[in-house]
Amino acid sequence: MRKTLLFFGLAVYCLSVSAAPPPAAETQLIANVAERGNTGAQVLLALDYLHGHGGLARDEHQAAYWFEKAAAGGNAYAQTMLGDLFAEGRGVPRNLAQARHWREKAAQQGNVRAQLKLGEMYLYGIGGARDDQKAGEWLGKAADQGDAHAQYLLGRLYREGRGLPQDLQRGNSWLERAAAQGHVDAIKLLNFLVGIGESATEVHEQEGDVLRQRAVAGDVEAQYQLALRYETGVWGVTQNNKEALRWFRTAAEQGNVPAMRSLAQIYAQGLLGVPPDAKEAEHWRERAGAQ
Repeated sequence: MRKTLLFFGLAVYCLSVSAAPPPAAETQLIANVAERGNTGAQVLLALDYLHGHGGLARDEHQAAYWFEKAAAGGNAYAQTMLGDLFAEGRGVPRNLAQARHWREKAAQQGNVRAQLKLGEMYLYGIGGARDDQKAGEWLGKAADQGDAHAQYLLGRLYREGRGLPQDLQRGNSWLERAAAQGHVDAIKLLNFLVGIGESATEVHEQEGDVLRQRAVAGDVEAQYQLALRYETGVWGVTQNNKEALRWFRTAAEQGNVPAMRSLAQIYAQGLLGVPPDAKEAEHWRERAGAQ
């Protein structure tokens, strides 16, 4: 794409001779070259329509038209942008299958944004069937190119063994690389894993149904992890204050210290819909301290 745009830039320069044309004239030059099939010019014209630059009124339909021209001509950036437009329903009817189609074409050419977005679509089953293996493949390519969010998602896939062989060490390595770039979720997850210890990690990363079965069967760590999920509404569990409180208490009564500390905080601050209760907070604080 860089070579194509460079060629186009030289063509514009030669046409303009000694003086740069005004914005409207430059846009007309771009339009003329775009009409002749130059994908670099088609991308520039699409961007002008998308953002209302170069004297053109903002027109997402025209933007999509020119991105599609360039995408059909093999331009990876245009394919990525067209995928975004189909995903968002901007300038074209929303069509997630088409979004996946164009992102896959761009991803195959090495576009890192397309690789990330395609990986997410396979990971969450957007625009087609869910495929953890393909998600890992495309997220891995984006992660190798330095995309922090892809590194974070890939780290989780390795830790959970989804689409990839479970490898906690490799998972941690990718999480650390994402965290080093300032990825907030990676930083939070690493801190959380350090806080609960590796012995609890296996339980933490299990699917919601499996975790619930273990909790009901009396697994105290599973009870605590299930309470955390109900408290925050993450990892496949709908947020539910009543259930969170029930499982915190169940785990605490079986001697789980983090659950005791959680109850102390809940009653001290009046969280999860319960009124503040200093006596109850102190009770759980003392029990945690005794452990």
